[in-house]
Amino acid sequence: MNALEIRNKYLNFFERHGHKIIPSASLIPENDPSVLFNTAGMQPLVPYLLGQKHPEGRRLTDYQKCIRTNDIEEVGDNRHLTFFEMLGNWSLGDYFKKESISMSFEFLTKELEIPVEKLSVTCFGGNETIEKDEETASYWEQAGIPRERIYFLKDNWWIAGETGPCGSDTEIFYDTGKPKCSPECNPDCDCGKYVEIWNNVFMQFYKHEDGSITQLKQKNVDTGLGLERVNMLLQGKETPYDTEIFIPIMKKLEELQKVDSIYSRRVVAEHLRSSMMIIADGGRPSNLDRGYILRRLIRRMIRQMNKLQIDLNELSGLIDLNIDNLKEMYPELVKNRETIKQVILEEKDKFVKTLVHGEKEFQKEMKRHKEQGKEQLEGKEVFKLYDTYGFPPEVTQDLAKENNMTLDMDEFDKLFKKHQEKSRAGSEQKFKGGLASTGEMEVKYHTATHLLNAALKLVIGNDAHQRGSNITSERLRFDFNCDHKLTNEEKQKVEDIINEWIKQDLPVTKQEMTKEEAVKSGAECMFIEKYPDIVTVYTIGDVSKEICGGPHVEHTGVLGHFKIKKEESSSSGVRRIKAILE
Repeated sequence: MNALEIRNKYLNFFERHGHKIIPSASLIPENDPSVLFNTAGMQPLVPYLLGQKHPEGRRLTDYQKCIRTNDIEEVGDNRHLTFFEMLGNWSLGDYFKKESISMSFEFLTKELEIPVEKLSVTCFGGNETIEKDEETASYWEQAGIPRERIYFLKDNWWIAGETGPCGSDTEIFYDTGKPKCSPECNPDCDCGKYVEIWNNVFMQFYKHEDGSITQLKQKNVDTGLGLERVNMLLQGKETPYDTEIFIPIMKKLEELQKVDSIYSRRVVAEHLRSSMMIIADGGRPSNLDRGYILRRLIRRMIRQMNKLQIDLNELSGLIDLNIDNLKEMYPELVKNRETIKQVILEEKDKFVKTLVHGEKEFQKEMKRHKEQGKEQLEGKEVFKLYDTYGFPPEVTQDLAKENNMTLDMDEFDKLFKKHQEKSRAGSEQKFKGGLASTGEMEVKYHTATHLLNAALKLVIGNDAHQRGSNITSERLRFDFNCDHKLTNEEKQKVEDIINEWIKQDLPVTKQEMTKEEAVKSGAECMFIEKYPDIVTVYTIGDVSKEICGGPHVEHTGVLGHFKIKKEESSSSGVRRIKAILE
């Protein structure tokens, strides 16, 4: 059984159990400032988990493309991936614990034919506020998991951020067959015997700012099963790189390499797939946010190709190989083949220039040190080359060796660790709380992005389309395709048009219709193929019509005064506007 077969079995199973199959959302979130990428299946469904009615009903199932970058430096070991696929099934105020557990058990043991002896589960162990989740444990026993393989842990509790919907969760573990590391070995141990494959979250409570917890009016079930991990385990493989997802690219890299390194091959294979998926969903390299993540992935890949001594001209062929291997799972790669190549190859060329520039800076530092009679380059200089010029420390080490110099790598490691902790803290803050705020100002800014999109079409042409947006309670950020920096006159014109529409107090109406009807009606959207069969269309007077999940104000008069604060380049061919409502 391969990954695509597992995915299809999953979707078909839950469809038979009354769930509507919805398409994967883009990796790039729409109007969710809490994350750079969609990191879990629940993120695109946030409004519906909070009570908004989903056009497809209360039982949903999907596969969701995800990117997680907190452990990007760990990629290359036997398990970490930045891009992965999460299979999910959802109950929006419909079934709860008993039915969720019953279906999970049935799918694993009947559809995937996993022996019951291979499965163990964990349940919430209770705390000073919420009691131990014996209810969930009893449903697992009824399903067929013996009591001795049901474990209670305090960590089996889920909450999005500091406040918001929360509840117990139950995790399902696969026994790899490895011996126990100790008599106390259980699924909470990281020795490798137990591997988590599925997590069922029961959103039952709401945690308030004062720390109090109350029952939710709408109880939800949110589940996630990692496809690459299950695929690996069912095939009896040690790593995801030993499965059909990666085998062709891994073999090709082995053929091309002049220096053998399993670590480097894994980094190249993983980062190439991740970069291609981000680009196919509209991402572009830059020095900010998700653009910086994409740039970092491509550059880490190039560094490892250099370590393998693979000619960088082979990149185009490696992209083709990956697309041909993954096209059944991700047809969007075929559709965006030329764009993927263009973006990656252009970034490769830029990085090669960076390496040349960094080497010049190294030579300057080396000359200065030699003139001062020093034979060791300080760690802060090595870090400066890395942080300021993007120059890899291992390349600095090679050059130092060639020039009979040593490096203070202890100091570098301390600086790098500090940088990593700062970066990770920022990343965690960015990713903290998948349930984005939808307060009054966010709703206003959400509506304002629709007006901005419509005004840009009038000022710079109908080919101007939204490429991404980011909304907080203080401002909106809007990316759009455009081949030039906006003039002051163009910016003023955009502002005037939007403020006139606000002054007219245009009504904002909402309709549900089929995707085909929406397109025929002239509704605009990004990535039409990513939307479910039934969509929500928001119309603002006669100036804007877009497919969107909402929410929006009821009429434009409440928005205030629209003011552009900044207009700048976001990436190649994409401009960015930052604006406020006064």
